[in-house]
Amino acid sequence: MLKKLALSCMIGAALLSVAGCGSDQDAASSDKKITIGFSISTQNNPFFVKMADSVKAEAAKQGVDVKIVDAQNDPAKQANDVSDLIEQGVNVLIVNPVDSAAIGNSVVAANDAKIPVITIDRSSDSGEVVTHIASNNIKGGEMAADFLVQKLGEGAEVAELEGIPGASATRERGQGFHNIADKKLKVVAKQNADFDRSKGLTVAENMLQANPNIKAIFAQNDEMALGAISAAKSAGKNILVVGFDGTEDGVKAVNSGDMIATIAQQPDQMGVIGVDTALKLVKGEKVEKSIPIDLKLVTKQ
Repeated sequence: MLKKLALSCMIGAALLSVAGCGSDQDAASSDKKITIGFSISTQNNPFFVKMADSVKAEAAKQGVDVKIVDAQNDPAKQANDVSDLIEQGVNVLIVNPVDSAAIGNSVVAANDAKIPVITIDRSSDSGEVVTHIASNNIKGGEMAADFLVQKLGEGAEVAELEGIPGASATRERGQGFHNIADKKLKVVAKQNADFDRSKGLTVAENMLQANPNIKAIFAQNDEMALGAISAAKSAGKNILVVGFDGTEDGVKAVNSGDMIATIAQQPDQMGVIGVDTALKLVKGEKVEKSIPIDLKLVTKQ
């Protein structure tokens, strides 16, 4: 009788131990921290630095982990970075593509791994993206052209500095600009300067030398606009330069009178909304397919 009682107690204790272990595992599983992967096109641009900083800050505020990888404006590196994030098993992937066509394979790979994808500022040409967070770049390009028409009148000779070929922002800002400029201005030159300040300087120098009657340059971001300003000063020319993004340096140039205007975006808001949208997806909540961010024409105060 005593043997049976001891055996029964041992079995009961073992069952309690197993049950206890199971409960601890469930708790650990439920307490597992959410991890967001964020592949950003570059950190060599104040606009994207601000975006990444806002992602870090919002993730910390929400108590989630974020892994940020810098593609350094290299589509091949971005593909490898995203592959690594997928292998690490992130819960959600946020991508700011270098090239909207090239990123498609990475988006498809995330789809296959059942990891939801959010694009930010620039879109993906293929793959399933749950939501896209961006300004209306077409509208922004139109705003820039309209402003130059107001300042110069119709028929004035202008030039355009374009961003990275293949980036959706390059296509859309250019499309918006030409929607107006092709009808009311004379676009005598346009060339890619890859959203880069030093390239913007070199390309603008060549444009101004080849087209001495240029009255204005529309640059598809503030970095190229700042390069164009330096080129105009070196050539001794007083031309109007309109940028895009509203970075700190861009706004300073506007307020100093070096740049006539910039179309300001809100990269910090993009980052915050990106993290908040990722958390909604993890919780199984519905999100909008497209989340627009407001634009503002910034001129000298």
